[in-house]
Amino acid sequence: MKLVLNRPAFQEALTLAGTVIPRSTPKPILQCVRIRTDKDKVVFSATDLEVGILCQVMQAEIQEEGDAVVPLEKLSGIVRETVDETIVLEESESTVHITTADSKYTIYGHDSRQYPSVPEFSGKGDLEVPLEPLKEAVQQTLFAAAKESTRYALNGVLWEISGKKLNLVATDGRRLARCTLTLPKAAKSPEGKVIVPSKTMGLLERIPSDAQAVVSITFTENRIAAACGNVTLSSTLVEGNFPKYEDIIPKDYEKKVVLNTLSALSAVKRAALLSSEDSKGIKLSLQKGRMLFSSRAPETGDAQIEMPVEYDGPSMEIGFNPQFLIDAIRVLKADAFEMHLGEPDRPGLLKCGPSFLYIVMPVNL
Repeated sequence: MKLVLNRPAFQEALTLAGTVIPRSTPKPILQCVRIRTDKDKVVFSATDLEVGILCQVMQAEIQEEGDAVVPLEKLSGIVRETVDETIVLEESESTVHITTADSKYTIYGHDSRQYPSVPEFSGKGDLEVPLEPLKEAVQQTLFAAAKESTRYALNGVLWEISGKKLNLVATDGRRLARCTLTLPKAAKSPEGKVIVPSKTMGLLERIPSDAQAVVSITFTENRIAAACGNVTLSSTLVEGNFPKYEDIIPKDYEKKVVLNTLSALSAVKRAALLSSEDSKGIKLSLQKGRMLFSSRAPETGDAQIEMPVEYDGPSMEIGFNPQFLIDAIRVLKADAFEMHLGEPDRPGLLKCGPSFLYIVMPVNL
């Protein structure tokens, strides 16, 4: 195989592959990227056996067809440090030679026949989602998914598909985020629920942006595949039952305030500066015409930030983990959002427009 590759396109493909490749594995071949020719394009692929990615690079001159499997870390480092606009890659008997204007490298690779196959996207998708709204929905939900949990269903994001509506929902048991998307046209199938792994959701957010791009998505048995432009993702789905979250969405709250997004984010961050490891919380005091954000730690002191609000109801106090509030407020795209509160022992509810909903459990201070 002999290729002349555009360096920026080469680097972008390797960066995308690197988001899939595991940091440690008993199978060294999984820490490699596969590079193969396919007619007039070069296809980069990577997998950890659960999640796979294919990236097509058109900015390449294929002088000899072939197939190579190369350790990603070494190859990526060479490409990243090279300043030339083009890079020549040659492969023969699992040995790869990289040539630039003033440098030559030799990397020992693996037999491409031993590399696990990465599924390609076939046929038309079951549903189509504009890329930019999907990325925004991922940002507004993925942060709430469990990082490590014995309840595997919480280690992913729930997709609820019904006609032209798609709900993305994530929770770690202490907070829950839901974002609703309106699809350009009704999904063909499946109507129902699937749980997509957090790693796969993060990859959707890494797809190169294009204002007009659309993601085609299909589901087959226990897998999801998504294609957008020159990138195709595939992964297994998470098994298990997602909590029936609709039952915990408060519907009887009477205390409601509208908060400026940037001001509220600043107030929470400043109040959290003097919270302690023991308390891990800040207090929100809702009073007539104002809301106070405060914290107190015996060993450091106390903080109090006041924000004017339009409110004329009964006073109340409630405690929250400040990081849980920060995570939600900073992904909001609107200038303001609603906060709904009940009793101090009941969860807080944040709403932003018709699409975003966030529930956060209170803490005892």
